[in-house]
Amino acid sequence: MKDIWKDYEPGSFFDELMFAKHQPRAFSFKLLEYLRCMEKEAFTQRVQESEVEMLERGITFTIYSDAGNIDRAWPFDIIPRAIPKSEWERTEKGLKQRIHALNQFIQDIYNDGNIINAGIIPADVVYQSKGYRKECHGMTPAHGVWANICGSDLVRDHDGTLYVLEDNLRVPSGVAYMLENRKTTKRVLPELFKLLNISPVDAYPEHLAEMLASLRPDLTHPTMALLTPGIYNSAYFEHAFLAQQAGLILLEGADLLVGDDDYVYMKTIHGLERVDVIYRRIDDDFIDPEVFRPDSMLGVPGIMRAWRAGKVAIANAPGCGVADDKVIYAYVPDMIRYYLNEEPILGNVPTWLCRNEEDLTHVLAHLPELVVKPANESGGYGMLVGPHSSAEKVEEFRELLINDPKNYIAQPTLSLSVSPTCCDDTIAPRHVDLRPFILSGDDIYVTPGGLTRVAMVEGSLVVNSSQGGGSKDTWIVDDSRHFMEED
Repeated sequence: MKDIWKDYEPGSFFDELMFAKHQPRAFSFKLLEYLRCMEKEAFTQRVQESEVEMLERGITFTIYSDAGNIDRAWPFDIIPRAIPKSEWERTEKGLKQRIHALNQFIQDIYNDGNIINAGIIPADVVYQSKGYRKECHGMTPAHGVWANICGSDLVRDHDGTLYVLEDNLRVPSGVAYMLENRKTTKRVLPELFKLLNISPVDAYPEHLAEMLASLRPDLTHPTMALLTPGIYNSAYFEHAFLAQQAGLILLEGADLLVGDDDYVYMKTIHGLERVDVIYRRIDDDFIDPEVFRPDSMLGVPGIMRAWRAGKVAIANAPGCGVADDKVIYAYVPDMIRYYLNEEPILGNVPTWLCRNEEDLTHVLAHLPELVVKPANESGGYGMLVGPHSSAEKVEEFRELLINDPKNYIAQPTLSLSVSPTCCDDTIAPRHVDLRPFILSGDDIYVTPGGLTRVAMVEGSLVVNSSQGGGSKDTWIVDDSRHFMEED
């Protein structure tokens, strides 16, 4: 396959697998040597096999459009993204530190508000956040943990520094695709798993079930369910997959009711049966029409009452989205220092808070160079990527910032790292990010690696599958000297 690789050139970007043209990093040497030695026809056949695998197993995602909901095969690139285990060990510690501080923050603001009283975070930043729920005041979930499932997005800059781009704490998605990517890679490139010591990821469903069970320490065998908005939701494949893999009952809101005793029950052909733990994949706004949106047909009337009474555990807890706010994101390093008395292991991307006059002046002066994000959007929507935007779009955002500066942050346009990717009939560098998944209950578990997302369009920084992005299997590779010297 040498003819495909011969022109591969990462340019000025940090390459995840190579430190210079034709020069693999030590931990990726065996991977790239194996791929380079493969005949082009054989490699093409493996690519086609991976596509057939995804189709035959029904691995899809949904794109919402004016024409309706369009199911598409999950976009998967056969060339893995590899990370040395020595680096990952530090990253894992940083992720655990971060989620620990975030959970302490959420517990604090719904109870004593010490961080606000100490002047670390302005009160209006918290109480005016779209994710803040006054209905959660005074609550303490099991273990004091509000965000039980977190998907933190990591990006690497041009100098190799790994940053946390954002914390996804409400209903983070993508873990099923991480697991399916690994299954597909093992089937089409099985030889590589004999050449390299790659950390497994298939224990995630077991860890998920254990974490959920720990939310009801008063019960030996709690009944656990996954609450889905239904088949038309873009992540329904994942909902069904995780329910099956983790042994959860897959339910919609109409399948549940809250009794006069404040317990949650599911409707079965044998009558009502109690549900003790709910892994919800529905946003706060829709979870309980008695408390939030009265027009919601997705949630369960009275479920907030049941949760507040301690009759049901909900993961993630209602109200945890306050820490998913992109303005509050800027204060996470201060949270770590305040609650843990530690310096952050993983840094934030440098961030300007447009609520601050000095920061706003800087942002307005450099708008065509920056990325601007609203506080509560996700999926790459509602944001400005200055260098890739028209002059009209830049001016549109200038007006938004002037009229509502508190709702926006700005960040430099990072030179995101790249990884070799199949592009038509050749191999080319494409920008990537990484979403590891963190489970928090009575302990914290971090997936070894996560979902690597790829901006498949040349030069693009948008990795979201809904906007044309793809994905890769992520390998945490043992780079110890003993292992690297083995034949």
